[in-house]
Amino acid sequence: MENSQDPFANQDPFANGGDGGSGQTPPHVPNGQKEQIPNSTAVLVLGILSIVFVFCWGIIGLILGIVALVISKKGMDAYRANPERYQSAGNIKAGRVCAIIGVSLGGLYLVFLLIYVVILGAAVASSPYAF
Repeated sequence: MENSQDPFANQDPFANGGDGGSGQTPPHVPNGQKEQIPNSTAVLVLGILSIVFVFCWGIIGLILGIVALVISKKGMDAYRANPERYQSAGNIKAGRVCAIIGVSLGGLYLVFLLIYVVILGAAVASSPYAF
């Protein structure tokens, strides 16, 4: 093994929470582990449920989407303040996108419901039959 090259020569020794062989954890990672962004899983679940509930019961989906957006703002603020402390923001970003889609669809549902009620009210008011 005279002319062998080290296959690990160009890799980051601190990748995946390693200690780099020094026995010490990197200074920016407590206990060698990165934390998950607060409420990132909750935001993802609420975002997905907002889309599902818009198609079942529009108002509930709209409410769930708004709640997911409010919660995601707190998590994104924490991530922006100290990004090296947290794992990737994939869950919270995906949940935020789903929540935006759910709120948009819920808003469209609300507009169509309002138009339907106005048209129905106008049709009943102009009806020749008295109720």
